[in-house]
Amino acid sequence: MSRIIRDPIKRQLDEAEGYLMLNLPRKAIEILERRADWATMQFEASFLSGEALRSLERYREALKPLEVAAALKPADIGVAIALGWCYKRTQRLAQAIDSLERAARHNAKTPQPLIHYNLACYWSLAGNASKALDELTVALDLEPELRSLIPAEHDFDKLRGNPEFERLTIGPAPLA
Repeated sequence: MSRIIRDPIKRQLDEAEGYLMLNLPRKAIEILERRADWATMQFEASFLSGEALRSLERYREALKPLEVAAALKPADIGVAIALGWCYKRTQRLAQAIDSLERAARHNAKTPQPLIHYNLACYWSLAGNASKALDELTVALDLEPELRSLIPAEHDFDKLRGNPEFERLTIGPAPLA
């Protein structure tokens, strides 16, 4: 019986996700708003709603469904990054940092480079060079390719000129 009930729910969520992938977030929101209760698929519906609203740059509205998704799956990397993104853009930098640090703690056994990279960005914006550099070091150790993003990343503007930051952006010395 539960399979019969779940299939239409799953189908609707797949449809909403498809619209989101096609960069049609308004259509995704229309589908998600048709149902008041997503029962066993609450995480998925909340995350998709938050992502659709984020795509539309409705960051404040996106926070509520993303917070629901984060409460349901605090270790989810995608939710943590989306939540941090929205907090940052609503001038709630401390909450952006908190959400990513919480995700980092939940993923301590398998550190996620994007979590640490974003934490480096947010700590830089907050004016804490030491924490920003620590997080950037972790991110680059986990995924050196992230170094290519640094030159265009305005979040690091406060760190430019810092010798340790400059050393990190150059990367490891070639082996002789």
